[in-house]
Amino acid sequence: MAPEMDDFIAGYHRFRAGTWHNERARFDALSKFGQKPRALVIGCSDSRTDPQMVFNAAPGELFIIRNVANLVPPYGPDGQPHGISAAIEFAVRALKVPHIIILGHAMCGGIQALLNGPPGEVSDFVGQWVRIAEPARARAMKASPEHRQDICEHESVRLSLDNLMTFPWIASAVGAGNLKLHACFFDVRSGVLERLGTDGNFKPVAE
Repeated sequence: MAPEMDDFIAGYHRFRAGTWHNERARFDALSKFGQKPRALVIGCSDSRTDPQMVFNAAPGELFIIRNVANLVPPYGPDGQPHGISAAIEFAVRALKVPHIIILGHAMCGGIQALLNGPPGEVSDFVGQWVRIAEPARARAMKASPEHRQDICEHESVRLSLDNLMTFPWIASAVGAGNLKLHACFFDVRSGVLERLGTDGNFKPVAE
């Protein structure tokens, strides 16, 4: 077995001895009664940003979707497979989550690919995927080069929030007061979480 896999198996043993043992009653309840997550979190696949860790959530509390650059595509059923939209539909229509959180982050490689083009070795899918956030890129390009990455990262979160409202069953649930949408941004460098306020600006969450 590869040394890396040995490390993961050792981690599993620590999980069994620690988390599983301490949370056994919770896992038993989840297995018997099913899941009822408190929120759907749409985050980035980046290994440095773990939504469950950022929100210090327990097992069963978060239904998490992760993809390159934490993007939400616009609603568009066309008979083709749509993995992200399918997961959103399951969380909203089947699990009836009361909250959806878009979680962006600093130093996002997907946003870098959007701004500068994807590296050659990831040319099959990444470029086409991040083009979902083209409106965010267009807004960011109006800024000075040193600020474009940060602005585009924040604008892509706003765009994903807007795209959620193109799903008719999300718009209706929001309109009925049964679903609330939120946007957050995590800075990997500082550990600070920002939240989009009613004034349209991201502000650090008070500690």
